[in-house]
Amino acid sequence: MQNEQHKWFVIVNPTAGGGRGLDDLPQISKYLRDRHILCEPVFTEHKFHATELAVSAVKEGYRRIIVVGGDGTLHEVVNGLFIQQEVAPSEVLLAVIGVGTGNDWLRTFGISGRYQDAVKAIAEEYSFLQDVGVVTYNEAHYRQSRYFANVGGVGFDAFVVKRIAHLKKKCRTSRWRYLWSTIRSFFKYKNTGMKVWIDDKLVYNNLLMSIAIGICKYNGGGMQQLPHAIADDGMLDLSLIKPVHFWHILFRFHYLFNGGIYRIGHILQQRGQKIRIESSPEVSVEVDGEPLGETPLEFTVLSKAIRIVVGADFYRVAQANGDKERTAHEV
Repeated sequence: MQNEQHKWFVIVNPTAGGGRGLDDLPQISKYLRDRHILCEPVFTEHKFHATELAVSAVKEGYRRIIVVGGDGTLHEVVNGLFIQQEVAPSEVLLAVIGVGTGNDWLRTFGISGRYQDAVKAIAEEYSFLQDVGVVTYNEAHYRQSRYFANVGGVGFDAFVVKRIAHLKKKCRTSRWRYLWSTIRSFFKYKNTGMKVWIDDKLVYNNLLMSIAIGICKYNGGGMQQLPHAIADDGMLDLSLIKPVHFWHILFRFHYLFNGGIYRIGHILQQRGQKIRIESSPEVSVEVDGEPLGETPLEFTVLSKAIRIVVGADFYRVAQANGDKERTAHEV
């Protein structure tokens, strides 16, 4: 038991990134050995297997988990941390070596896509307590809930993710296919009437194309749909995208990637701790790139709920900001 607490349990998704999880594992393993990181690698074999492996690892005494995969694998592991009953989820240190096609979660925390840099961050063990979102939705006539560590999408975003999930089954995925699927989906998707409550106050009641709700900044392969999100402030950030003409987005497309999304007049910014969304007809929801069920939806946030490995620069900035906040509070 004591040995497992100091050893890393490595959950490898061999199909992540179109097979990079398997192809690049020897290289990743070498970097881990070079850093004298003791680890026990296990491969996922089917959907939700990473959730099962995370539960088993904690039960066996592991308190350090490395995810070798993409945002979807991380999503499954995070849900496993909340399913297990051995310890509080924040007592498990979680690290990611990104081999997926998007790796959006990594971007927020200054973790490089280069394997040796990601392993260096693991060896340094700079950690950070981040918030976790919870979404409740309808699926198969039942209310269900799921945890998420990055960003959720309602409406158009979920429509695109469903299309991407279909391509993944055919082993045809890449960042460019995501972009191409987004463009094609734009002309097929129909805007929907939605009601949005934030902290029990109705803030929107009209047609919407899409809503991004989340903890972190990035989704969709590097888009900053929530550029002002702070991962440990106990709040959910929202971007409400009203019906917009394709040409209006096309000539402002760079704003989606450079943090200037709110310069697009059809996109509204909101923040809150509790979000409720109703629509007519029903629309779908996705979180962390995983398609789920349909409206009505409820989103809540768990403050500083999981401990993650972050880049050294991100850690120093977070510490400095924390010191400023404490000083301001004392004054």
